Amino acid sequence: MKDIENQEDLQLLLDQFYTKLLADPAISYIFTDVVKIKIEEHLPILVTFWSQAVLGTGGYSGNLAQIHLDIDQKEHLTPELFNIWLGYFDATVNELFKGEKAEKIKTQALSIATVMQIKIANNRKG
Repeated sequence: MKDIENQEDLQLLLDQFYTKLLADPAISYIFTDVVKIKIEEHLPILVTFWSQAVLGTGGYSGNLAQIHLDIDQKEHLTPELFNIWLGYFDATVNELFKGEKAEKIKTQALSIATVMQIKIANNRKG
């Protein structure tokens, strides 16, 4: 099994990850009903984000924290939702890739999920 090497690998990872995520009614409603995401438009942005994070390519200029804070205002993003997200993310990485970058992307996903939950909790207090 190979490691994550390029944007095509990230595209494959994210395609399969979102296929799983959107098939699970415990979390899919966030994407389909709350955000009403058009996945074909969203995936290239995600590939750019993860490519910058894992491959160092640059190009992502969005505000990840604010995006999630805005979603939380519409529908609370609970720790359970983050756990579901992380479970599918890690499982998909493990099915497709093995190596330094595969471990890096899983660590970064956990870090991002943790930071988002802290920011959401702080925002709800404030």
